[in-house]
Amino acid sequence: MERKQLTGKVLSDKMDKTIVVVVERVKQHPKYLRNYRVHEKYKAHDEKNEYKEGDTVVIEETRPLSKDKRWRVMRKITV
Repeated sequence: MERKQLTGKVLSDKMDKTIVVVVERVKQHPKYLRNYRVHEKYKAHDEKNEYKEGDTVVIEETRPLSKDKRWRVMRKITV
């Protein structure tokens, strides 16, 4: 079974081996059919502390690594 992958922007890199990634989605209201943005924050494992604030990264679901960490960084997207 394939693991879930999300794309987001690094919001914080202040922790050791952990980054906070914010993922933005566009949802549609069921009644009024208006589109709106939803933001979710995920803590992701960054083994070498190589990703910095503002980078766009791909994170992948993994086994629980700590109380809040269930994602790991796969790669950086260059623009």
